[in-house]
Amino acid sequence: MERITWDQFFMAQSHLLALRSTCTRLAVGATIVREKRIIAGGYNGSISGDEHCIEDGCYVVDNHCVRTVHAETNALLQCAKYGTPANGADIYVTHFPCLPCSKTIIQAGIKNLYYANDYKNNAYALELFKKANVNVVQIPFDESKIDFLKDEKLELAVGMLDKLRNLGASKEELQPFEEKVKELFDLVQA
Repeated sequence: MERITWDQFFMAQSHLLALRSTCTRLAVGATIVREKRIIAGGYNGSISGDEHCIEDGCYVVDNHCVRTVHAETNALLQCAKYGTPANGADIYVTHFPCLPCSKTIIQAGIKNLYYANDYKNNAYALELFKKANVNVVQIPFDESKIDFLKDEKLELAVGMLDKLRNLGASKEELQPFEEKVKELFDLVQA
């Protein structure tokens, strides 16, 4: 097994945190790191003790769910709650932060923002990051790096395709399945 980089490790943590999200529109996770140590994490969801979007639906005003606290803000609030300074730390986020979260990240003194996915990237947020000397880097997250059953899944998928071929499935019938296997496993040929 290949050892993942620190960036992939912290991005994996953010993706894991996103699985706790209670937002039905977009699951986001954030991990705050100092000197290669996790100091806080957050995901987007309702305030503690309130209804969640997954239970009662989103509370949308002006095309924005106002029920949720964003992942980045939740992670920074965790730092504040437990007296852990975020100044000079790095933040790893599954998606590019919204403008209010971008401003919060800057005000907290975060020095490096790493994000996996573009999401409504705001030009003004990028301008603010530049002015504040916050390094912004996109780090695509390779989920296959943490899929411990990838080889077994690939073997099963290829075996099923072979079985369909042997049962007489036509090229036209097999094509959508072959394309999906190629896509899922990032293959040149299935």
